[in-house]
Amino acid sequence: MVKRTIAEELGARERQIMDVIFSLGEASVGDVHQRLADPPSYSAVRTMIRLLESKGLLRHRSEGNKYVYRPIQSKETASRRALRHVMATFFGGSATDTVAALFENEKLTDDDVSRIEAIIAAAKKGGK
Repeated sequence: MVKRTIAEELGARERQIMDVIFSLGEASVGDVHQRLADPPSYSAVRTMIRLLESKGLLRHRSEGNKYVYRPIQSKETASRRALRHVMATFFGGSATDTVAALFENEKLTDDDVSRIEAIIAAAKKGGK
């Protein structure tokens, strides 16, 4: 059995909460509650945020009589970990198969292609 990370075990609503906090940088329970589509009760959001904190994904600071939460990791770090998980789970750990699946049905602009070529060239130079 493959051990899953805490971030991979998040429910849909927990991922939505994390998305809101990532987009704002930091947020109170009220900030998150206002930005959720079809939100549960305020107290349910507060409970889920506290659970995310207990899972080690958020930390808080006091601001007056409320807590303001922020992610422990940057969105970039969390995104890379999630992508590695998808790559391992669905593509046998193959970066080539993952990239092929991403581009198979995408219409890439000339700028997209140039950026991808630059990333590949840099990887070749750096031995990555």
